[in-house]
Amino acid sequence: MSAADGRLRWLLRRGMKELDVLMERYHATRFEQAPAEEKGEFLRLITLAEDPDIWAWVMGYAEPPAEYRHIVEQLRAHH
Repeated sequence: MSAADGRLRWLLRRGMKELDVLMERYHATRFEQAPAEEKGEFLRLITLAEDPDIWAWVMGYAEPPAEYRHIVEQLRAHH
C-alpha cells in the first residue's frame, strides 16, 4: 500500500459508522473506475465537508451544494 493509499483509507474513516460503511462501499465498488473529475470531487468531499452535512446530503435531508451534487448522487447509488 502506498502512502497515498494509506492516507485515502484514513480519510474514508469518518466519525459515524454509517458514513464509514458508505464511503468504504463507494471506494470498493466505484472509485477505481470513476473519471478523474469524480475522484477529485470525492477527495474534496472527504477532506473539506463535515460528516453531518455529508450524511444529510446522502440521506436527502438537505440539498448538497452544486460542487458535491454529482458525488452525492454516486454515493446514493452505491449505498
